[in-house]
Amino acid sequence: MVSHPHKDEHIDDEMVKLEVNLDDVSGEWLGYVMDLLFEAGANDVFYSPIYMKKNRPGVLLQLLSSRDKMPKMKEILFKETTTLGVRYYPLSVHRLERKFKRIETEWGPLTVKEGYYEGQLVQRAPEYEECKEIAKLHQIPLKRVYEQVWKKVDQDEQKY
Repeated sequence: MVSHPHKDEHIDDEMVKLEVNLDDVSGEWLGYVMDLLFEAGANDVFYSPIYMKKNRPGVLLQLLSSRDKMPKMKEILFKETTTLGVRYYPLSVHRLERKFKRIETEWGPLTVKEGYYEGQLVQRAPEYEECKEIAKLHQIPLKRVYEQVWKKVDQDEQKY
């Protein structure tokens, strides 16, 4: 495998998707398991409602991880959930080049992440955690922070 700096566009072919069906786990457990998986290095963890055999409602837990972290992910799933089996698939991920731009708002600087596909800007998003902190600190709605960020980004683009 070729090693790429995290910010450069590349294909990561050392990924796996792991999944389990769960029909007897509480929401509190699911949140706890999600935290453990992220702490262990999962790239993403998500849940979907499903119907299992005998029409029982359940949850499909899916996660993305690098292949080298798969043993730890399986250990967490077996020890912390009620599953008796884990399915996993090799997976490739096309990762965009990433750049981080600082913008000034009335509440201070914020980071905007930009994604580039073949050198062209195709994605842009404010860093959620920074926006959340500003909203809490200044006791303003989060959506107001986002509106200010997008307005500032639009103004900056018009300068060029």
